[in-house]
Amino acid sequence: MKIMKYIRKAIPNSILPEKWTKEPVVIPVVRMVGPIMVNQGGPMRSHLNMASIAGPLQKAFDIKDAPAVAIAINSPGGSPVQSRLIHERIRQLAIEKEKDVIVFCEDAAASGGYMIAVAGDVIVADPSSIVGSIGVVSGGFGFVDAIEKLGIERRIYTAGTQKAMLDPFKPENPEHLAHLDELLQDLFESFKELVRGRRGDKLTESEDKLFTGAFWTGNKALDYGLVDELGDMNSYLKRRFGEDTKLKLISQSSGFFSLFHSSSLSMGASHNASVGDPVDRIAAGLSADKILASLEERALWSRIGL
Repeated sequence: MKIMKYIRKAIPNSILPEKWTKEPVVIPVVRMVGPIMVNQGGPMRSHLNMASIAGPLQKAFDIKDAPAVAIAINSPGGSPVQSRLIHERIRQLAIEKEKDVIVFCEDAAASGGYMIAVAGDVIVADPSSIVGSIGVVSGGFGFVDAIEKLGIERRIYTAGTQKAMLDPFKPENPEHLAHLDELLQDLFESFKELVRGRRGDKLTESEDKLFTGAFWTGNKALDYGLVDELGDMNSYLKRRFGEDTKLKLISQSSGFFSLFHSSSLSMGASHNASVGDPVDRIAAGLSADKILASLEERALWSRIGL
C-alpha cells in the first residue's frame, strides 16, 4: 500500500493505469450491539442508547468522501424512546450529510433493533438473522403473595390517586391495567407508523401478519419485505462499491474507562458478551436492582430464542 502511494505521487496520473490512480472507497462502519436501554451501573457497564452511539454516528457521517455509512445491528430491542432517538438521529445525519445508510442485521434486529434498522435506505440480513418483532411489551413482577407469606405489610403514601399505579407489591387494579394497555397501544401505533413510512411500499404481507410482535428469519423477512437483501457486510459493500473497498470501524472515544464502556460494541462481541450471566453478576456482589436489570437483559434475548 505504501509503495502504491509513492508511485501515485512520483508518476503523473495520465500515464498510470486507472486502477492504480483510483483511491479505494472507504465505508465507515458503526456497530450497535446489545439491549437498548439507558445505562445502569456506571461507566463500566453499557447498553445501546443515544448517549453511547451519538459520537460514533457523528464521526461516521463526518467522513466526507464516504458515499455511505454502514450500520451493523445485533439487538433484541428495549427502550422505545432510545430506539426512536437513534433512528431519528440516523435519518437526520443521512439527510444533512447526503449519504446512503446501509444496515446489516446480524444475530438479531428485533423490536427496537428493527426500529433502528428501518432507518436504513437498504437493509441486508443474514439468512439466519432474527428480524421483526414489531410490537410493544411491558413486563414486571408481582410480589403480593410473597410478602404476605413473609408477614410483610406494604405501606405506601401518595399525593395523586394514580401515583402508585402498577405497584408490584399490590394486587393488580383493572383500571390501571386498562391505562397501561392504552399506553402500549399508543406506543405500538407510533412503531407501526414509522415502519409504514420507511417500508410501506416494500411490505408484501398484510399488517395483520407483520404487526403482531412475531419475528422471522432473514429468509422470511426478505419474502415479507422487511429487509431488501440477504448477505454479509463485507461481500455486499465490495460488490456495490468495488473490490478495493475498505471498511473503517468507528469506535467510541479512547481512554481507560472506554475499554469497559465500549466492550459490547467491539468487532468480536456477541449477544452473550453484552448480556452476561446473571449468576456471575450476583457473585460479583451487585445490588438487587442490578440483578433484576441483568435478568431483564437476559429476558430480552430469550424472547427471540437467543
